[in-house]
Formats: sequence, C-alpha cells, structure tokens
Amino acid sequence: MFDFIIYSGYAILIINLILYSFSFFRSEKVNVFFVCYLAFASLMQFFMEVMSHMHINNLFAVNIFFIGQMIFLGLFYKSLLKINKQKKIVKYSLLSILSILAFQFIIDYTQFLKFNLFGITVTSLIIVVFALLHFYNLLTGEKEYYYLNIGVVFYLFASTILYLVGNLTLGLSNDLKYLSWNLNAILLLGYYLLILFEWKIRYTQNRKINN
Repeated sequence: MFDFIIYSGYAILIINLILYSFSFFRSEKVNVFFVCYLAFASLMQFFMEVMSHMHINNLFAVNIFFIGQMIFLGLFYKSLLKINKQKKIVKYSLLSILSILAFQFIIDYTQFLKFNLFGITVTSLIIVVFALLHFYNLLTGEKEYYYLNIGVVFYLFASTILYLVGNLTLGLSNDLKYLSWNLNAILLLGYYLLILFEWKIRYTQNRKINN
C-alpha cells in the first residue's frame, strides 16, 4: 500500500509537469518558476528513487531537493507578490537562509551528507511564510494559484511537523518510526493532486474564456 501511494505521487507529479509545461508553451499563462520547480522535483525524485534501489545513500540529494525547492518556490512567490516590500522580504530571506546553510556546510560538511533536520525545517517553513504573504494579498486581489497555495501551506507545514516527530521517534518501535513517513507520503500525494486541480481550474477557465 505504501509503495502504491509513493508511485501514485510520482505519477501525478509527472502528469503535473507535462500539463503545466504544455500550458506554458502554448499560452505562457503558467508561471515559469513553477514549471521549473515541477521539472526540478521530477528529476530529483527520479534520481533519489534510482539511488535508493541501488542502495546508495541519497541523503545528500534530499538536502539538494529541499534547498532547490526553496529557491524555485521562493522565486515563484516573489514573481506573484505585487508589493516591493514583500518582494524584498522574499529576496533577503532566501539569501539569508542560503548563507546560513552554506556556513553550516562549511563548518561541518557532513551535515550535507546526512538528514539535515535544521535545513529541511528552515527551507520548508520559509516557503510557508511566503505562501501566507500570498494568501494575504489574495484577500483583496485575484485568486491566483489559490488551490496550489493551499497545498503548499498545508503540505510543507504538516510535513515539517512529521519530520520533527519522525526524528523524535527514531528510538521507538518500527511501527511508530515509519508512521510519520507513511503520513508524509499521503500528504505529498494530496499536495500533487491539489496542483493538478489548480491546473484544471485555470486551464478550463482560460479555455472557456477563449472560446
């Protein structure tokens, strides 16, 4: 069952990449940074899965994934925000976190080669902050990427909590140890489905308007 959820998530991710790429190249109504994020996520998931099957330690790739996710989603939200002060918040937050992580890796390079809970937490939660800024703007503006934004906030916040809980349960029974990872796989699938739903809503509306 767990494998089915995992591979279903991969399949939905690839479908999202294809659909958003198609819409971007056809009408350029899709944010380029989000398309890049989907492409990056698809490639990283593929390589991490291959490394896992080959019994190669892929924890460094996990760190790359979360840093890359922060960068692409950060640029995505920076492009959506209309207020210069908010754009500066995103810009300097990204630079600050990248600098902190670079300093951490310089001081102790092994942090890059293992499960870096600090890095995963800060890179995920800062995106939640950006998404909340976007939600604030949606109160008085167009509901742009509304469902996608819900997915980002819900998944990244919940998954961060699960990673923290999972780290605390490492010394407990296997059932408790892997429960958080199973829940995270379900949340990830739900996140990708919300991204798919966002495409359906936007693409269907645009097609009706054009017709």
